[in-house]
Amino acid sequence: MEKLPHDLLGAIDALRKERNAVILAHYYQDPDIQDIADFIGDSLQLARAAQKTTADVILFCGVHFMAETAKILNPDRIVIIPDLAAGCSLADACPAPALAKMKAKLPDHKVVSYINCSAEVKALSDVICTSSNAERVIRSFPDDQPILFAPDRNLGAWLNKRTGRQMALWPGTCIVHETFSERKLIELLSRHPAAKVIAHPECEPTLLEQAHFVGSTSALLEFVKTDSASTFIVATEPGILHQMKKAAPTKELLPLPGTDENCACNECPHMRRNTLEKMYLALRDLKPRLEMSEPLRLAALAPLERMMGLG
Repeated sequence: MEKLPHDLLGAIDALRKERNAVILAHYYQDPDIQDIADFIGDSLQLARAAQKTTADVILFCGVHFMAETAKILNPDRIVIIPDLAAGCSLADACPAPALAKMKAKLPDHKVVSYINCSAEVKALSDVICTSSNAERVIRSFPDDQPILFAPDRNLGAWLNKRTGRQMALWPGTCIVHETFSERKLIELLSRHPAAKVIAHPECEPTLLEQAHFVGSTSALLEFVKTDSASTFIVATEPGILHQMKKAAPTKELLPLPGTDENCACNECPHMRRNTLEKMYLALRDLKPRLEMSEPLRLAALAPLERMMGLG
């Protein structure tokens, strides 16, 4: 087994300076990764940070589609990810050839794809959205414009409810957010009746109906910071609790369990593939790298730029 530095944090910091690298990390990463990152955010915030960086190297601590997005926005920079196998169930649920077939059957529909998708799916889309700006993106289309929304059916259903539309929905789900248990939520509320339930829109509709607030990861963080409640039941990946505790140290945060009490089902297994050890090796060796053909990159860039242009 390869010997690693005793002081991994110090070694990562030294390599970051040597490589002129920036470390971007999603809220769902382990706390030690969040603490060493130059920038922490949700998908939209990270896309904007990637777009603005002047670093030579981007180390993306998230999942594959996020690092891929950074490469689409930064073709001349080296983009690396600690573990290339850090995928996404939503991206896997929507293969580009299958989406192309559905798109052909619905020629009058505009395709809006959630950013949790592959570059190939982005290239088939008219515009990309994140959970932070999805409603704004949908409302940017005329009311009579049919829309095919991919790949998250739960986010799409929530948007249909919010906007009054009847978008066609691709049947994908997030393996983390679909495991949250409504029964466990009711049990928690019975023990903490004053608690407010906050949930990500990737959760199942029956659970969202119980929530006091539904929003993106960054919106959930802001709600905990600013709302007057003292206790919150949090229905999203528990990595965000690290930042919530920092932002609101006096508030009680209760992560909503999954359906199986014997597993960490509410933790994203792909996000947790990234470790300090893998970060060090990625910066040392400048791999695994994200690469793609220029025609694919340009095709995927266009709907991303349309999203960015909406503010």
